[in-house]
Amino acid sequence: MNPLKKIKGDMVIWIIVLLLSLFSIAVVYSSVAQIAFRYKGGNTGYYLVKHFLILGFGFVLIYLTHKIRYTLFSRLSQIAVWVAVPLLLYTLLKGISAGEAPRWLEIPGTGLTFQTSDFAKLALIIYVARILTIKQGQFNDFKTIFIYLLFPIGSICFLIFLANFSTAALLFFTCFLLMFIGKVPIKYLLSIIGSGIIFLLLLVLVIEKFPDVIPRGETWKKRIESFSSGSAEENYQVEQAKIAIGTAPSLGGKGPGNSTQRGFLPQASSDFVYAIFIEEYGLIMGGFVALLYLILLFRGIRIAQNSEKIFGTLMVFGLSFSLVFQAMVNMAVAVNLFPVTGQPLPFISMGGTSIWFTSITIGIILSVSRASEKGEKITGEDEQKGGVLATA
Repeated sequence: MNPLKKIKGDMVIWIIVLLLSLFSIAVVYSSVAQIAFRYKGGNTGYYLVKHFLILGFGFVLIYLTHKIRYTLFSRLSQIAVWVAVPLLLYTLLKGISAGEAPRWLEIPGTGLTFQTSDFAKLALIIYVARILTIKQGQFNDFKTIFIYLLFPIGSICFLIFLANFSTAALLFFTCFLLMFIGKVPIKYLLSIIGSGIIFLLLLVLVIEKFPDVIPRGETWKKRIESFSSGSAEENYQVEQAKIAIGTAPSLGGKGPGNSTQRGFLPQASSDFVYAIFIEEYGLIMGGFVALLYLILLFRGIRIAQNSEKIFGTLMVFGLSFSLVFQAMVNMAVAVNLFPVTGQPLPFISMGGTSIWFTSITIGIILSVSRASEKGEKITGEDEQKGGVLATA
């Protein structure tokens, strides 16, 4: 029996994820040299095996998730979105810090850590898609929008914002787009934009006048100022990334494993892995990777359009946009178009549970694609269990 017959959903997405993972294995093995010498006596093989196993388990998660009927995620999001709130709070109080920002929690007994924002982001996008589906035609008053949408979105984004501004901003923007597509009245969307502008102005004022109130505020301020000034001394990581890209031949790069800047970039295998990839494989291959993400977004939008249910449409659009937008931000930082954000490059940056949450995201998208191919319907039993309404 051919095992490939058990793989369903959009095959183009499967191929894109496989290609990105293969690129990841190659560039991570090269870029971890500095970390390996610092922590493992130069044993880069340790990180190669670890990363390979993480990616392998990621594919297992994609396969298992894409076999689940996607309406189940609607019901699970009701629980997950409120589990995310205490998790984020606990992370702020007791989490493992990196760069003065508590972002990780340790999974007891495993030695693994995970960013609670990854879980919260996935839960919130699915939850917003669910509410926009169930409450179709009921967004005629601001009270309904506030209770069912703005309060959970604001709560989770604010808790993430305290430790990770870029993730909170990307998540809020994704939810805003979903509300726009979900036909929330324009007048309320404009009021949300106005409130957001006021919030940012107040944030700037607080950071300037009361820097101790938001500990991360000074870091955000320095990043924006250094980006604006273009000072090489203040933009060490960005300057090293620019050197990596600038010295790379357009065709072929310097060759696999021949990066020179991997020894100077502190985040060569994670935040700035795209710069190392271009240095070793060339600008053309770097453009090809960017194209893969754009194709992924296109296929996601196509799946969303072909979904028979509004919930599937909104969920796939939100998840696809969030994933690809994160990738574009990471690449923009590497080429100095954006200030440093700390966003990893999906499926290419070295990581652990972040890759697994990304894998679950892909699995959910493929689940909707699989349902469209099979022409699955939502039954009355699904509704009684709390699934999406039949009118969705």
